[in-house]
Amino acid sequence: MKFIVSWTLPQASYRDALNKFLASGGLPPANIKMLGRWHGMDGTGFAIAETDDPKALYAWYAEWLEFLPIATTPCLEDGDAAAVLQLLKR
Repeated sequence: MKFIVSWTLPQASYRDALNKFLASGGLPPANIKMLGRWHGMDGTGFAIAETDDPKALYAWYAEWLEFLPIATTPCLEDGDAAAVLQLLKR
């Protein structure tokens, strides 16, 4: 399953988060495939991750929660979303 992982980097934790990111690369565990990650110039960012292990996803972002708030949302690609929406069509 694919997930959108988004965050906002507060100014108060900027330096600590920066140091952790540069030291670790912020890479996920082996059982999570990161399909891409983007950093906005306003301190926001998001990644698309794929895994069948939600506990691993939780463990990955839990190590960042002291630095920044994170939101995780399961997501579908267009074809899968269209198939669901087709069922709702009247």
